[in-house]
Amino acid sequence: MAQQFRSKNTKDINGILLLDKPLGISSNRALQQVKNLFHAKKAGHTGNLDPLATGVLPICFGEASKVTAFLLDSNKRYTCTAQLGKTTTTGDKEGDLLQTRSIDHQQLTNIESILEQFRGNIQQIPPMYSALKHKGQPLYKLARQGLEIERKARDVTIHELNLINQTDDTISLDVLCSKGTYIRTLAEDIGETLGCGAHLSLLRRTDVAPFDCSKLYKLEELQALADNNQLKDNDQFENILLPIDSALIKHPKIILNNEEAKRIKNGLKVTRENIPKSDMIRLYLENNDFIGIGRYSSDQQLAAKRLLKTN
Repeated sequence: MAQQFRSKNTKDINGILLLDKPLGISSNRALQQVKNLFHAKKAGHTGNLDPLATGVLPICFGEASKVTAFLLDSNKRYTCTAQLGKTTTTGDKEGDLLQTRSIDHQQLTNIESILEQFRGNIQQIPPMYSALKHKGQPLYKLARQGLEIERKARDVTIHELNLINQTDDTISLDVLCSKGTYIRTLAEDIGETLGCGAHLSLLRRTDVAPFDCSKLYKLEELQALADNNQLKDNDQFENILLPIDSALIKHPKIILNNEEAKRIKNGLKVTRENIPKSDMIRLYLENNDFIGIGRYSSDQQLAAKRLLKTN
């Protein structure tokens, strides 16, 4: 684990790191290790991954924390393996065994038609072992007390659901889904449709929109960089951290002149032609510095939505 440091040694860092979260630790523990390695004053992650899961965990440093809420709404891609014939208390291999059922291998020959039932807009009942709250208490804490709380079904979208591999008692899937999708629940529901039950034995997040996730950083890589004093200066971060606006690249942009920028920074609206009719508009100065997010207001003007601290 990264060595602890005193707060007086921390520094302002702004940008986004695409971390490859390792197996067996929580997202928050991974975040704290990264934060310590960078000696960052402020950092947060977007989209929690269970200890069982690995893969893409965006870490937002400093002013990048102001875009985390928008990343939570993004589509995500996973690869997973479902163990058929066994259900568990948590829906994954970390839970206690609930039931063992025989697998109808004739059903498995029709797996494609079964997967088709889970493509598109579907409903899921969130698992008890989740961070959702009931009267201020996380559901997983209530589940550990043996309590079962009624949960409402939620609408989610499975954009893609592809079979990667199949054995006598497992199926491996590639899933592109909307926010709020529980892959554990998807595996369980597919198992129930097969008539044998299932639980998740492997989960990896491979993509978070809108980033290019071909390059991820492992904790060991970051530790090696820190050991070589390559995580000390802001100039060195440019090759590691993504710019803040990379999280919003699919949204329209406006370049403000000096007068318009001054009005926006003072909380005033701007009147100009051709304002995109969007609730999310990237705002830039004439030197191309990103200063925050604007919106198209009801009175057809440009208004600030979330601004970054700038020099």
